[in-house]
Amino acid sequence: MVQEPEEGLVMRGRIKDLGFGLTGDLTVTLALPQAYTEDLRQLKDGDVEVEIKKYRNKRSRDANALCWIICHEIGMSMSPPLPKETVYRRAIRDVGEFVPLPIKEIAVDAFIRNWGANGVGWFAEDAGKSKLEGFRLVLAYYGSSTYDTKQMGRLLDYLVDEAEQIGITLRASKRDIEEAKRRWGDA
Repeated sequence: MVQEPEEGLVMRGRIKDLGFGLTGDLTVTLALPQAYTEDLRQLKDGDVEVEIKKYRNKRSRDANALCWIICHEIGMSMSPPLPKETVYRRAIRDVGEFVPLPIKEIAVDAFIRNWGANGVGWFAEDAGKSKLEGFRLVLAYYGSSTYDTKQMGRLLDYLVDEAEQIGITLRASKRDIEEAKRRWGDA
């Protein structure tokens, strides 16, 4: 069972039925793992907060390790060699996830510094003046630790393509890469 401390349960299930109750409210029937029975019993007599979204597998440790290996191989093939972190950040910038944020001009430097403290792939860039007076537009990129299967797949495919374009023979075979992608849900 996956549980977030003090915030409730996070689980994978399926919608089995939709209908309308006597009061006209929509009724949703879910199929959930039996292991949650006692936890759900404790919640049944009060209001609960509900979020339902399409399930996506998280990336596996194999995919993460493969990502860093490819970044290292690309970096070592450059002249002068680049740190794997630089290659990774370039890939995040080119295909990664970001959010454009209007930030007060006086707070931009502090925001960029604090955002970057989240990890190697977390960085922000000042993209220029915002439409809002006294604000700048900052692009805040998320590190791949937050990526779902689709997002991580796009990042890994980008890195593999970049390696192939510069003539690197990867130590990981295409089969290994596809296996790492296939196993993303096994993490």
